[in-house]
Formats: sequence, structure tokens, C-alpha cells
Amino acid sequence: MSPTVLVSAAFLVFVVFVAIFADWLAPLHYSSQNLVARLRPPLSVSGDVTYILGTDQLGRDILSRLIYAVRTSILIAVLGTLIGAVFGTALGFIAARFRGVVDQIIMMLVDAQASIPSLLLALTMLAFFGNNIVLFIILVSIDGWDRYTRLARGLVVSEQESDYVNAVEALGARPGRVILRHILPNIVSSLVVQATLNFPGTILLETSLSFLGLGVQPPGTSLGLMLGEGRGYLLNAWWIAVLPGLVIFLTTLSMSLFGDWLRDRLDPTIGRG
Repeated sequence: MSPTVLVSAAFLVFVVFVAIFADWLAPLHYSSQNLVARLRPPLSVSGDVTYILGTDQLGRDILSRLIYAVRTSILIAVLGTLIGAVFGTALGFIAARFRGVVDQIIMMLVDAQASIPSLLLALTMLAFFGNNIVLFIILVSIDGWDRYTRLARGLVVSEQESDYVNAVEALGARPGRVILRHILPNIVSSLVVQATLNFPGTILLETSLSFLGLGVQPPGTSLGLMLGEGRGYLLNAWWIAVLPGLVIFLTTLSMSLFGDWLRDRLDPTIGRG
């Protein structure tokens, strides 16, 4: 493992740690206001270390809000990635199992999904149905499910033609057992790699929607919401937007680097030099 990948993995572990233990790590509650200390810069020259990363326009502690924002954004992105992976993989298995008309219909849906930008679809749905956290997670999960479907279908079709599957079927195993007990374990590594590569796009979709005011709503907090709240204070309070933006950048970059490394390690078609 290269130093770059090692640092990326360590940062991701740190992010997960912060998300899990946010209640214990945050020095203050993320919504606590102190208007007397509003727009205080990081490590204030006054010597007051109460607000290490400064405060926002309402005097809320940026460090505490960042910690809770990481929890919210990571949770939504993880749930969105898992839902999209399970849904897309299931459709891929169904398409490969039944073929014919069922396969054509599913692949037509995949092509339709791939032709529509996820952000545009999410904006349309939120504008039409209104905002709530369940719908928001479902819309985030829509991003990338078509990739899982294509990948799972191709892998299952390939595995169905292998000798071990023919042998198991000759012994009288049911199709469902063949897929779940024999084919799935052999392709799960490729699906995991796809999930790691899809995660950065999912978290960017969540932050983009929250940045536009259509995601997590106040008094809640998320990285995208913090970024959106700070865009009007870039000239006189840059830390409100820059710090959550930096966390978003480092998180997506680390996951992309780790996903590339994992693909190189688990994909047998890629030479390792």
C-alpha cells in the first residue's frame, strides 16, 4: 500500500470515528448560539480557545457543527450508497436470471436513468414532492444504481456460463441457491469496489442538494448546508464555508484514492505489475 493510499485510508477511518462519536467529541451543541461571539475567527487573537475553529454568523461553534455535519453527511451518503447498491444489484440479478423481455425492460430503465443527470432528477422530485429526510435519502440512493445493475448483470451472465455453475445445476440446485450461494460470493468483491468508487459521487450529490437548500434543513446541519450558509460570508468570514468545503474535498478524494487501490487489488483483469 502506497503512502498516499495509507493516508487516505487513515483519514477515512478518522472520519468514521468522528461520525460515530460526534456526541462525545463536539465541545458544544451544534445549534447553540452566542451572538456576542458571532463571526469570531479560528484561534481568536483574544486568547479565547472556546471556539477553536471560530464561529458563524449566529455565534455557533464551527468545530461542533463540523463534527455533527460529518455524521449527517456520511450517514446519508452511506445509506444512499447501500440502498442504491442493493437495488441495482437485485435488478442486475433479475435481468441475468430471466433474460428476454424482463432483461430488455430493466436495461431500458438503466439507459433511461443513465441519460438523466442525478442532480436534475433530485431537484425535480424535491420541488414536486417537498423535502423530507426519507425522500432525500431515497433520491441520493438513485445516483449510480444503474452502474450496479449493468455490472451485476454482466458478471452473473458470465458466471452462469462457467463450469462450476453448470456442475451445481446438474446436481439439481435451484436457481436461487445457485445465485446466492455460488455466484454472489464470487462477484461481491467487484460490487464492493463499485460501491467505493460510487460513494464520492453520492456524498457530492448530498452536499450539492444541501448547498442549494433542498437537503438537510435547519436547525439540522450537514457539510453542504454549512457550505451554503457560508457562501455569503466568504469575504469577511471565510472559515464558515472553507472548512466544510475542505472536509468534503478531503473525504471524496480519500475515498476515490482508496477505491482505485481496492479495484487494483481485487479486480483480476488488472495487472499488478
